[in-house]
Amino acid sequence: MGVKLGDLISRKSISFEFLAGKTVAIDAFNALYQFLAIIRTGPGVPLKDKHGRITSHLNGLLFRTVRLMEYGIKPVYVFDGKPPELKKATIEERKERKEEALREYQEAILRGDFETAWSKAVQTATLSESMANDAKTLLDFMGVPWIQAPSEGEAQAAYMTIKGDIWASASQDYDSLLFGAERLVRNLTISGRRFYRKKKVSVKLNPELVVLEEALSELGLKREQLVDLAILIGTDYNEGIKGIGPKTAYKLIRKYGSLENIIKYENVSLDFDYEAVRSIFLNPEVTDDYDLRWGSVDERGIIKFLCEDRDFNVERVRKAVERLRKASVAFRQTTLF
Repeated sequence: MGVKLGDLISRKSISFEFLAGKTVAIDAFNALYQFLAIIRTGPGVPLKDKHGRITSHLNGLLFRTVRLMEYGIKPVYVFDGKPPELKKATIEERKERKEEALREYQEAILRGDFETAWSKAVQTATLSESMANDAKTLLDFMGVPWIQAPSEGEAQAAYMTIKGDIWASASQDYDSLLFGAERLVRNLTISGRRFYRKKKVSVKLNPELVVLEEALSELGLKREQLVDLAILIGTDYNEGIKGIGPKTAYKLIRKYGSLENIIKYENVSLDFDYEAVRSIFLNPEVTDDYDLRWGSVDERGIIKFLCEDRDFNVERVRKAVERLRKASVAFRQTTLF
């Protein structure tokens, strides 16, 4: 879900060519959920192999990664670990929404309303541990590095931008900025379009770049104040204050400087441990135990895993592998040079 900062944070449109030669850490769960939501057939049925195992996420992961690399972009995938305890309520709420969407999907199928069925189906996407492990296996065969975060993937990616190991964090959520990501890239989708499931229409879009230092300067805030602002709106770790949206929260932070002062002078009552929420963003659990080295492309491994084990089309996968090999060689040569 992420914090709703879109009305406050200015973004600049960039091209894929602009990102050539840059290493970008992609929020793996964020990307895989996108694939699971939109790569579907008929009335919203995800791609599956003959054993009934969902493969939409593997399809999207292969072809999007290949295309990014053809642009010279160096993708690194960061997987979520154990979520903070304070995220439990959000996770439960998401689960309930998916269960409700599943019921509505089944009802729509029974009455032959396939348009509604499709719109509900995309809301039921669930990423299991085995599906995440399959994604890691595919990345290993592709020679693409991935990192297992101890907790939130966005926090780990942000940490790596601070260290200078990667150029930017890539996610649709603005939480990356709260975790301290020096740069955030949004809309890193090769199709160049965003699909609105309820209307079943798509609109053209370009990648967007947010530079944290520039965003803070424009807002006249420190990062700690941006975190306090987000807490007022609501995060994955706390509900927002009723009646306070992004613009009101911004005005309050600009006027009083901190949550403590807002509580004191505006008589605002917070029924949760806001200091604990603040700490999740400012002192996240991260690790230095990662390896960003690229491996070689294992064509046989990819073919066996996707075609023999998951029923992918052999010719289509071979073409993707060839493109992957050329892209990998090209930016390896650039790096060496």
